[in-house]
Amino acid sequence: MTASPPKLFDAGQVRMHRDRAAQSFQDYDFLKRRESSQLIDRLEDVSRDFARVLDLGSHDGTAAAMLAAHKQVGLVEAAESSAAMRALVEAKGLKTRAIEGETLGLADAGYDLITSVLSLHWTNDLPGALIQIRQALKPDGLFLGCLFGAGTLAELRTSLLEAETELTGGATPRISPLPGLQDMAGLMQRTGFALPVVDTEPVTVRYGHPFKLLADLKGMGEQAAFAVSDKMPRKPLSRRLLARMAEIYAERFADPDGRVRASFNVIWLSGWAPHDSQPKPLRPGSAKHSLADAVKRAGGD
Repeated sequence: MTASPPKLFDAGQVRMHRDRAAQSFQDYDFLKRRESSQLIDRLEDVSRDFARVLDLGSHDGTAAAMLAAHKQVGLVEAAESSAAMRALVEAKGLKTRAIEGETLGLADAGYDLITSVLSLHWTNDLPGALIQIRQALKPDGLFLGCLFGAGTLAELRTSLLEAETELTGGATPRISPLPGLQDMAGLMQRTGFALPVVDTEPVTVRYGHPFKLLADLKGMGEQAAFAVSDKMPRKPLSRRLLARMAEIYAERFADPDGRVRASFNVIWLSGWAPHDSQPKPLRPGSAKHSLADAVKRAGGD
């Protein structure tokens, strides 16, 4: 039997953060809007119409609304764990689906397109989620999505680590571990997607003060949501620690004008549910002409 993946994140905490962020999410949704627009741009590179679409981890329905307005797209359903966020989606006139835990409960072969914008990084079992997505696609259906990847908030991670180590002699995880580009490329292949493509998009946001970054993360519903255990109890950030973090951040990661940088590395994923019509690599040894023969012919010309 395959061992269950470690539970790094508390789904209830993620849901609570989104519930609390929902009321003023429009004031902090700049990354969601940016990447939702990117989703549409990437979709337009595909010469295909999609009759039934699911947007997974929809937040307030920003991406779902853009999809619903697009000429390539038919019926759109938005899946979201937060009831307060689902209310915002429904206010846009879109159909919603509640997500409970990491079992998505999707029917097999039900969708022509599944999308996800900046949500999958909160998944404990990312391979399991990708398998569920692939199974929910119709044959030759498309998955297109993005998530925060390794290197995101590197400046904040470093500043918190150095401040806590300096003040307490040790450090507690404060920023979520995130997958790298090669991790996601391997996962897309191992979870059965055909013709997978993975790339990364670096985004730099500048702030007048590190505390404004923390406010933005809270407004996005993106603050830490680690699962609590005996080995990893929840330790709140003290004012002293936050103040020292801000000092280190400003010393290490400020531009000449005094503003500080925050890095977000967005990993984009696309892959197709397998279908007989898709191009397939040749089997090893099935080539009808050898490279040696081709070289000989070229040399004889």
